[in-house]
Amino acid sequence: MVIGRVHGTVVSTTKSEKLEGLKLLVVMPIEIDTFKEKGQPIVCIDSVGAGEGEVVMCVAGSSARQTAITDNKPIDNTIVAILDHVDWKGKRVYEKYKV
Repeated sequence: MVIGRVHGTVVSTTKSEKLEGLKLLVVMPIEIDTFKEKGQPIVCIDSVGAGEGEVVMCVAGSSARQTAITDNKPIDNTIVAILDHVDWKGKRVYEKYKV
């Protein structure tokens, strides 16, 4: 699993028929220690209705094909959760909603 931030969308009018109707998002991985973006962006199928700027959890490989909308489709990365907060080593490193 990878934690990342959604930074954009990918639009493709010509694609495999098994990908028709699926939303593609660009996700930048986040380093859990520093909660800073690191590495190369990845393109993920959105299975949870994520939007730009949200922090999400992504799965890859066969796990990416285990959601209701990705079952038996040619997919390698899927967003499976929108994160509300992340606690790391006793400290809250991310919180979606500040109270």
